[in-house]
Amino acid sequence: MAEPLDPDMFAGCPPVAAPIRIGDKWTAKITRCLEAGPRRFTELQVPLLGITPKVLTESLRAMERDGLLTRTAYDEIPPRVEYELTDLGRSLLTPMNAGCEWSRRHLRDLLRARDAWHAAS
Repeated sequence: MAEPLDPDMFAGCPPVAAPIRIGDKWTAKITRCLEAGPRRFTELQVPLLGITPKVLTESLRAMERDGLLTRTAYDEIPPRVEYELTDLGRSLLTPMNAGCEWSRRHLRDLLRARDAWHAAS
């Protein structure tokens, strides 16, 4: 089993929309959380600060619908459900990594351009 998720794993992320949008607001972050292997719902909530259980459920269902992850329910007491990336979901990691690298290199320039545009408007 993978190491527990760090509750601060997104602490260094800038509070702006991702330059490469995959699905909705949470899809890329959920994908990153599942990169190391299957996770339970409560594990996913730890680093996804600000997401409500309802929105996490909706996002996971949408990702399952789109073939990005699988949901496995185990017949145990208490019930256990795990979410895991499919090969299609894993295929998002390469463009996401490229987007993260682009952001590291160019986010400052992008934010300056936005500020300049707003100042001129």
